[in-house]
Amino acid sequence: MFATEAILIRKTRLTDTSLIVHWFTEEEGLVKTVVKGALRPKSIFAGKLDLFFSGEISVLRARRGELHILRELVISNWRQGLRRNYESTLMAGYFCQLVEAGVGLEHADAPMHDLLSRALDHLDCKEPTLRAMFHFEKGLAEVLGIAENKKSAEATLGGHLGQLPASRKQLVERLGPPM
Repeated sequence: MFATEAILIRKTRLTDTSLIVHWFTEEEGLVKTVVKGALRPKSIFAGKLDLFFSGEISVLRARRGELHILRELVISNWRQGLRRNYESTLMAGYFCQLVEAGVGLEHADAPMHDLLSRALDHLDCKEPTLRAMFHFEKGLAEVLGIAENKKSAEATLGGHLGQLPASRKQLVERLGPPM
């Protein structure tokens, strides 16, 4: 069993009552958990498993495989401002997709965790802008050690990750020309 601070970056339905939840942590990196009974009305996790929430998680390691069991969760940052408009939610999701594509499973990366946490906190209290998106992409390229002076972070990340998430195009269209 281990406990760590984590950001919820993805959740998927496993059964009628259970979820698979992906967390990004400073100490453990990307961690996948099963949350049994999460969708039951009287679950101890009811209302606590939403995208971009941060908190302390306690996880029981799997004997085999990569799917651990979530035991406890104490939310420390709800990030309600990310739900104020579609663009904020879309950009936060884009950031999480980039991080998930750029980090290995259970590979600790404190600078990347800090970058994502700061980006989500920024979006929680400020409107999303293309400048913020470009800043995150540049920071991520630097953390991954792939930043190149003459290339844009978009091109560098796209080359390194294979392709950028489709939500990037939608963000650029919705947020307009760079400032």
